[in-house]
Amino acid sequence: MHAFEVLADPVRRRIIELLATNERSSGDVVEVITNEFGISQPAVSQHLKVLRENGFAQARAEGPRRLYSVQAQALREANLWLERFSHLWDQPLDALDTEIARGKRARRK
Repeated sequence: MHAFEVLADPVRRRIIELLATNERSSGDVVEVITNEFGISQPAVSQHLKVLRENGFAQARAEGPRRLYSVQAQALREANLWLERFSHLWDQPLDALDTEIARGKRARRK
């Protein structure tokens, strides 16, 4: 599965957001996702499996629990692909910075 196919799903994006802050047990992830999206535990487990199999997350056993964390490499690869297009939004943002600076100078006068 291509990285953007993995990231296209809002549930998987939310799981990555959760795991980016710190390692979480599968139970913690299931609780949050079930509350936010109203999907079942098996559905959340399937999303975790997709993330794991595509290199976005890793799991480690700690006693009876599975702890999940983000694997940064897959996100880096997606970011590298997107960087080829950054000129499309960097230039307008640079122009906005210029206009903000002009406005600040005009207020000082």
